[in-house]
Amino acid sequence: MSTAAIGFLYAGATLGAMLSGIPIAFALGFVALAFMFVFMPAASLDTVTQNVYEEMASITLLSIPLFILKGAAIGRSKAGQDLYSAMHAWMQRIPGGLGIANVFACALFAAMAGSSPATCSAIGSAGIPEMRKRGYSPGFAAGIIAAGGTLGILLPPSITMILYAVAAEQSLGRLFLAGIGPGLLLVALFSGWAMIRFRSEYAAAKRVYEAGGARSPILAEDRYSMSQRFSTLPRVLPFVVLLTGVMVALYGGYATPSETAGLGGLLALGLIALIYGVWRAKDVGPILTATLRESTMLMLIIGMSLLYAYVMSYLHISQSAASAIVAMQLSPWVLLVMILALVIALGFFLPPVSIILMTAPIILPPLKAAGFDLVWFGVVMTITMEMGLIHPPVGLNIFVIKNIAPDIPLSDIIWGTLPFVILMAVAITLLCLVPGIALWLPDVLLPSTR
Repeated sequence: MSTAAIGFLYAGATLGAMLSGIPIAFALGFVALAFMFVFMPAASLDTVTQNVYEEMASITLLSIPLFILKGAAIGRSKAGQDLYSAMHAWMQRIPGGLGIANVFACALFAAMAGSSPATCSAIGSAGIPEMRKRGYSPGFAAGIIAAGGTLGILLPPSITMILYAVAAEQSLGRLFLAGIGPGLLLVALFSGWAMIRFRSEYAAAKRVYEAGGARSPILAEDRYSMSQRFSTLPRVLPFVVLLTGVMVALYGGYATPSETAGLGGLLALGLIALIYGVWRAKDVGPILTATLRESTMLMLIIGMSLLYAYVMSYLHISQSAASAIVAMQLSPWVLLVMILALVIALGFFLPPVSIILMTAPIILPPLKAAGFDLVWFGVVMTITMEMGLIHPPVGLNIFVIKNIAPDIPLSDIIWGTLPFVILMAVAITLLCLVPGIALWLPDVLLPSTR
């Protein structure tokens, strides 16, 4: 059987396994083992455990459970609510300040937790009720939190970036730095849309009130004294200091990513014990359990994805596919558009972890041959996968929002997120036109040696 035929059969078997409802890790592992049994030497089955172990024996991957511990410690305390309250108090005079406060709170929490669902849950559980109480439409409130949560896979410490660094063999430090500029760009775009949409809803509510209708809460103005604003800071500043310290340790060369993750996890546990009294076994137990559960699930997906990619490489599927793409002699930008379209399509039913590990062997060689910087592409790909977190049918953040605000119709949540999907497409376009948005900071602080 030709390599092309095996490749199409491999893709079809994968799609069938995914659509069958089997968990992603088991679907990938089952397909890989089946093709090893049929198309590879019988002795290869004896080395499955060794291959998976060798693929996962990366010091970079060690940082993932530690960053998850840090995120679980912060996410399962009241840090998210306190962070949101502080942002709201300081931004309440800005039109749409409550919505903008939620965007900034999501960005800061994402940078501390490194998890998109955790950010949605922690900030949304406080932010959505507050926005709705003040007259924001349910879809608008849900869209802000769902989109803000996606920053968790872009802003460092991003688990998605860690996996991309492993798959693309790129510097994790440069990738983390490259995510900061685009992350701030998305924060600015999201905040701008929050302000525009707020003005629209405010004007509509005002017209209704002036016509004799009920007065919407959106017309009311919150007032905070300076003392009230400063009173929100004592519980927030320690976590901001933690975030700053972790970044200085990592980018200053004082610690490796794994050491930084371990330090961040221990300090996060210390802070929630000191500030929120979370130190008893019954309080810490759920944090450790959540960390273990999420780490096990993620590492299982990573292990099976790496086995899947190994089989694809052994059967020359990835090499042949990459060669076929190069042989098409597409212009670099047409190639990029086609690859991003593929990532968007995969985002309909796959999480970012699987997309990266499954597609990297195929798409990265042609992109490198076309002259694209793989650190820059990692950021562009991450934003593209962010879109997958908030667009149907499998947008994870959509269902996280539905879980914390079950009375908001799913259709309202989806319509509320669509403007943010468009804004992400705008950000990708700007990154293509001005690559320095992503590359300026890593080029200054961690210039490439390649």
